[in-house]
Amino acid sequence: MRRSPSPLCWLPVKEETLPLTQTDILLPRPSLVERIGIPRPLLWGFVGLLLFMVGDGVEAGYLAPYLENHGVSSRDVALLFTIYGVAVSISSWLSGPLSDLWGPKRVMWIGLAIWAAFEVVFLMAGIMTGNYTVMLAAYTLRGLGYPLFAYGFLVWIAAATPPRQLGSAAGWFWFAFSGGLPTLGSLFASVTIPLVGEITTFWLSLVLVVAGGCVALLMTREPRGASRLAPRDVSVGGIFFGSISILWREPRTFMAMIVRTINTSSEYAFLVIMPAFFTKVVGFTLSQWLVLLSIVFMSNILFNLMSGMLADRLGHRTVVSVAGCLGAAISVPAFYYVPLAYHGNFLIAALVGIFYGATIAAFVPLSGLVPQICPKEKAAALSALGLGAGASTWVGPAIVTWFQSWHGIEGIIWIFSGLYVFAGVLTLSLSIPEHARAYMRQARARGEDLHEGAAAFH
Repeated sequence: MRRSPSPLCWLPVKEETLPLTQTDILLPRPSLVERIGIPRPLLWGFVGLLLFMVGDGVEAGYLAPYLENHGVSSRDVALLFTIYGVAVSISSWLSGPLSDLWGPKRVMWIGLAIWAAFEVVFLMAGIMTGNYTVMLAAYTLRGLGYPLFAYGFLVWIAAATPPRQLGSAAGWFWFAFSGGLPTLGSLFASVTIPLVGEITTFWLSLVLVVAGGCVALLMTREPRGASRLAPRDVSVGGIFFGSISILWREPRTFMAMIVRTINTSSEYAFLVIMPAFFTKVVGFTLSQWLVLLSIVFMSNILFNLMSGMLADRLGHRTVVSVAGCLGAAISVPAFYYVPLAYHGNFLIAALVGIFYGATIAAFVPLSGLVPQICPKEKAAALSALGLGAGASTWVGPAIVTWFQSWHGIEGIIWIFSGLYVFAGVLTLSLSIPEHARAYMRQARARGEDLHEGAAAFH
């Protein structure tokens, strides 16, 4: 990736792409599914992921106010989300090396089992008895589940998708991911809570998670995901160490991890602070807040697709730095100040929320860029990105816990705006190194399928 020589233009230009080879030209005409960017063998995996994340996202918009309305302090709610986020962060990193060791499909089965088992404990021994200690323990352990399922599938995508299609495939992954958490999940809750109540809605989320997991795992037959991705001569210690050492062996992965952490940290912070802001300050009802949240993330999932496809044409770094980092630095304060200025105006709040959701989606190309930075160690590189994604789930609530007493919600808003500016500076370093380009050119010259086994650690 090159930068414009003009000192006044910090915007990165489009990355160099490798020319088509004769093999590319002679490939069979792609199906409709492949033409829109979905690897056909993984189609049911995307469908199952969407259902799984709908179930996981059901509680996103109302768990915090539910707990506060049942005697749990706002500080304890923030702590619950923070500790949960730490578990998510650890599990997000583990998804890469475990997929190398056991295969993504087995890792996804483990994630599904963990989520279902500890959700039952969380509801029966925590929520229904009002025991905060059990809630904290069970919710934290449940947090190990969804990253193994979701990010295990992301590794599967990287292992089974050609590089030229990675941007679009990553876009579809995040479309399904954020389509459920919290977009359709919150919309589902806004419909079912008035009909069957909050507790039954919690149980329905479990049904959706199990259904989605079974669809993805029983109906996806792509062979790479069912077996170990790492070569047999690589030890267990080598696999796990490789997923950590890549952060200093290839510093660009470390930069990408920080950018990914910042990416959705505001989203998880907003799930803690914005329900009270919109219901108690702006004047919305809980149902209106849930609908607004669904609108925000409906925008997010649509722009997930657009940003992934634009990245395949304009360059991954360009989309992340301009639409993502710069855009979010503007949209975060807008999402606070504009609804505050137009008190009770749902349409205005929805419009600025759509803008916020679009800017958060513009970070999607990171999932297509990082595997190209380390084409021989895709799972390890994606583990770094997964670690950042998981970290955002606790960094956001932790910032709320640490700084809310400083300048309240307004202070937190400006902290996040500044973080997005910082992410924009870091993004400038995320170019594809020459040795990675040379590896891809050599592999093409040998007629190798770049995506076959590419997730393995070498």
